[in-house]
Amino acid sequence: MGAHLAGTAVQLAERRLTTAETERRIRAASGTFGPPEGLIKRLTGIESRHVMGDHEQASDLAVAAARKLLAETGTSVAEVDLLLFASASQDMVEPATAHIVAAKLELRCPVMDVKNACNSMLNGIEVADALIATGRYQTVLVAGGEAPSRAVRWSVPDLASFVRTFPGYTLSDAGSAMLLTAGAAGEGVLGCGFSADSSQWEVGTLPSGGSAHPRDVEFSYFAMDGARMKAAFLSLGPEILDGTLDRLGLSWDDFAVIGVHQVSMPYLAEICRRTGVPTDRLVITLPEHGNLASASLPFQLVKARELGRCGPGDLVALVGLAGGVSLGIVVIRL
Repeated sequence: MGAHLAGTAVQLAERRLTTAETERRIRAASGTFGPPEGLIKRLTGIESRHVMGDHEQASDLAVAAARKLLAETGTSVAEVDLLLFASASQDMVEPATAHIVAAKLELRCPVMDVKNACNSMLNGIEVADALIATGRYQTVLVAGGEAPSRAVRWSVPDLASFVRTFPGYTLSDAGSAMLLTAGAAGEGVLGCGFSADSSQWEVGTLPSGGSAHPRDVEFSYFAMDGARMKAAFLSLGPEILDGTLDRLGLSWDDFAVIGVHQVSMPYLAEICRRTGVPTDRLVITLPEHGNLASASLPFQLVKARELGRCGPGDLVALVGLAGGVSLGIVVIRL
């Protein structure tokens, strides 16, 4: 038995914030310090990002994507027998955000959270695929809601603080959902592969809310060393990607579309060069929509289908990069 991908949907937060507006907001909040005009766009290629409303939560974005997906696939809530909330963001520490999503969707099935930064949706697919393969579940809804705008530091006193919090200015709020159902082996999810170097976890953090820093507001913002994080990702090497493709008897040329998690345009180019991913198979979403965290790869798949670049029977690869740090790939036949 295998896991068939029945559908994918994404809900982008409605409000758009341009990079120029972002820089003006930083200057207004920071007083004497302000980034040079156009710096963020030059370094990342990002022109705008999505920001959710003050009344919205991560679960709301996940629910909106899930409702869209259930409607598009003609699936009733009674047919879903497992919900996985797969996201870097969460509504609160306790309970699992999956319960909040399930309540809003009026689901009555078991639920759990799957959390691994920007690879959360990929790991959600991996978990769903494994559980379907055992026969434990037949229809698994994997949904996530990303709300990184809640952790952006606007007032930065100096250049060092700006650099440390810089990745937060690239991120977007969005929800995503993927429906996996039991099907014949050799269809749907063909294989997954993941690697990690957890000794590098300190290069990018959002520390507040856990036992280490439960209440200190200074730890409620993104803190990342961009240069060290880039080096950490590159040190993982392409072996897990190459090994997964070799195991499946595939090469990059076999894919109609290859989704790669997009952090910045220069870094995307370097990742493709290092891994051999052909750039003509990419779906570029970063400049217009920013870094959508774990919703990035589902959104690329949705856009690829809308553009007619892939359809039933085609092979797609989803390549994820996440803080911690981890690298992964999921191969799917649509």
